[in-house]
Amino acid sequence: MPESGSQYVHGTAPEEQFRLSRLNDLLNEATLRELAPKSGERVVDFGSGLAQLTRAIARATGKRVVGIERSREQIAEALRQAREVGEEALVDLRAGDVLDPPLAANEWNTFDVAHARFVLEHVPDPLAVVRQMVQAVRPGGRVVLADDDHDVLRLWPEPPGFMSVWGAYVHTYDRAGNDPYVGRRLVALLHAAGASPVRNTQIFFGSCSGQRSFTAFVENVAGILEGARDAILTGGAFDPVYFEDAVAALRGWGERPDGALWFGMSWAEGVKRE
Repeated sequence: MPESGSQYVHGTAPEEQFRLSRLNDLLNEATLRELAPKSGERVVDFGSGLAQLTRAIARATGKRVVGIERSREQIAEALRQAREVGEEALVDLRAGDVLDPPLAANEWNTFDVAHARFVLEHVPDPLAVVRQMVQAVRPGGRVVLADDDHDVLRLWPEPPGFMSVWGAYVHTYDRAGNDPYVGRRLVALLHAAGASPVRNTQIFFGSCSGQRSFTAFVENVAGILEGARDAILTGGAFDPVYFEDAVAALRGWGERPDGALWFGMSWAEGVKRE
């Protein structure tokens, strides 16, 4: 979720929470594989959202994970989901801003891992967030960043009107003072924040017709656009009818037998200097 001075165009309505839950289902296995949490590691999750990934990290480490989340609506839903599966004890969810994390004085410089996913694209000063993450971990601790570069999305064959609407969505970040291409900056941010970058990769976020996941991926992209509808149309690039037609074309495209979708979530890891 966004932090001070930022604008999150998707909101926290039940529809958006449902989309985020499905997104976790699509991404969490690959995210955990790259994160490779170790047994006994103490982890702090910046921008924990619905905490599905936070709980998965806790299951892997055997340690309660601290999750920092600004939205009390998201925390409430996260706790509801955790209680539903008997995992409330796995997470310590704290309401607070990632620019001023609610950590006790004796917690700073102690965590083994600080992690943030889909946070930096929603803040006007991502470097300030990464600096807080570096301060949270012990010397030699890991700082892991995962975020979007919205320029890498490709659909083929391209649905009519889709890329125009997607471009307008990307520009909603500019208008909010945020960076829709922050994914390409992750290594530079780690270095500037005082961590030594040690790894740079992408997590493939895509599918094609014939894969069971394809409909879920298409619906996630459609849900992103629908959640940002008002912000997109505020730009005045086109009228509501054009927008609705483009989203309908996307969903129709999702029924093609030859559709393919590519996206890579940027991933970078650094180590706090001794």
